[in-house]
Amino acid sequence: MIVRIVRMTFREDSIDKFLKLFSASRGQISQSPGCRHVQLLRDTENPLTYYTYSLWESEEALNAYRQSELFNRVWGETKTYFGGNPSAYSMEAVDLQ
Repeated sequence: MIVRIVRMTFREDSIDKFLKLFSASRGQISQSPGCRHVQLLRDTENPLTYYTYSLWESEEALNAYRQSELFNRVWGETKTYFGGNPSAYSMEAVDLQ
């Protein structure tokens, strides 16, 4: 299982546009092969900073989504709303048992 967290800071005048885009796209993203969960989070200290938290069955599934037309369309529009540089992290759970 891969956890993907993407941190994005937006211009204040773009928040509503981004939220509308995410709302319209979330269902399609969650139906991508290998996607188990997609959630949008807002930073408690900076209301212009949002995070996407998603769970993927494998790195291959995540990479397939990242190469899809859906990703290119959504990410392409999302980038136009940024007020700072995004950052992304992929992680996997560590089983200490």
